[in-house]
Amino acid sequence: MATLRITQVKSRIGTKQNQRDTLRSLGLRKIRQTVERPDDPQTRGYVHTVRHLVTVEEVQA
Repeated sequence: MATLRITQVKSRIGTKQNQRDTLRSLGLRKIRQTVERPDDPQTRGYVHTVRHLVTVEEVQA
């Protein structure tokens, strides 16, 4: 199954509360921090919410 590598590239300062909560639930706390999450509909929804703050790469495991 594929994995998503998600990297925060912009600051959460000035964003809406739900976007800050979404970054926290993804495990992102700092700019340039990277996490790997399974490629499932829930993770895709999280990424869609903060798509302007993160970059996403698909990784084959």
